[in-house]
Amino acid sequence: MRYFLALVILIFIQKPSWASELAINNQASVTAIQQVLKDYIEGTSYNNKQQIAKAFNPAADLLLEKEGQAFTKVTVADYLNWYKSENQGKFNGRIGEILQIDVGGDLATAKAEIIIPGQQRRFIDVFLLKNIDSHWQIISKAAVKQASKQNGARILFIVSNAHFHGTSKLPTGASFSEIVNAYHTFKQAGYTVDFVSPEGGAVPLSYIDTSNALHKAHLYDSEFMFALKNTKKATQLMAKDYRAVHYIGGGNAMYGVADNVEISRLVMEIYEQHKGIISSVCHGTAGIVHLKTKDGKYLVDGKRISGYPEDFEKPSAEYFKQFPFLIKQTVLSRNGTFHFGKPDEAYIEVDGRVVTGQNYQSSALVAEAIIKQLQKEQVNSK
Repeated sequence: MRYFLALVILIFIQKPSWASELAINNQASVTAIQQVLKDYIEGTSYNNKQQIAKAFNPAADLLLEKEGQAFTKVTVADYLNWYKSENQGKFNGRIGEILQIDVGGDLATAKAEIIIPGQQRRFIDVFLLKNIDSHWQIISKAAVKQASKQNGARILFIVSNAHFHGTSKLPTGASFSEIVNAYHTFKQAGYTVDFVSPEGGAVPLSYIDTSNALHKAHLYDSEFMFALKNTKKATQLMAKDYRAVHYIGGGNAMYGVADNVEISRLVMEIYEQHKGIISSVCHGTAGIVHLKTKDGKYLVDGKRISGYPEDFEKPSAEYFKQFPFLIKQTVLSRNGTFHFGKPDEAYIEVDGRVVTGQNYQSSALVAEAIIKQLQKEQVNSK
């Protein structure tokens, strides 16, 4: 299969100062609103009335579902009474996730999902927020209940912020195809996917094919694109929350990820302390070659590894001259074995809790192999 669009075209427009200032203010508002929603999510998950109250304006309206009615109106005071003081700090099974935030001046809308795996339920919460005296608060909330097969387990996708190959002006980005192929597979199986990058925030994308139905569906999915625009930093995350990590490829995976200390620390904590799975695909394998276990050995030492080999690269090309290291060569130098198939065919390697794939055609297969391991682990733990 060939892509109709090889790379996203990066267009550089000199923004007027007012536009830059607007973007900065908007991001500050998004960050503040994320904290408000975090107070709501954590407060309702751990029965913390004080934390819930912080998120709401006292006069806010809550429009909630009720049996036999389209909705029922609940006051903040009544809503707080649903959470008993004697249960404060106890997890009640609610798992929340911010899906979207849209800011317009001092007014904003937001969406979150609350899943309760034990009850196979999912709530979609829609919020209206207002900036009152330089403090964002929820002034209205509506919710709808749905059946759900989401299991509450989380997978962490690792992407690069690099826009260019090395010190050049050659544009690059994270492979959109590799992202959506794996993301769709995990989501269909009931997993939640988070994104982390060295710098956090928006990441550049490449290899978008708008004639591909899966690409198009995700490109116009505002919740999915919000996640890619607002990737997290490793310092914002806790290793215990993740069952697996997945390094995304694309040319920019060669820069800024493998040598990021915080991402490496988080990944190895997930792998060693929480028995998580480390996976990668294509150039994403560059992200795992420097990882070391607590005994000082390289993760790839003695393991069967796949990825995009330098055999398929163009040595005379300018982009290739920018690579800080070669994936296959580095794996071999660290006592790993490197395996790959034909250039345009899927190929994966599963070596214990390390799962690696050769190219974007392998992304869904890598995800399926991870899911198989996690499901087997779940059965064995019962």
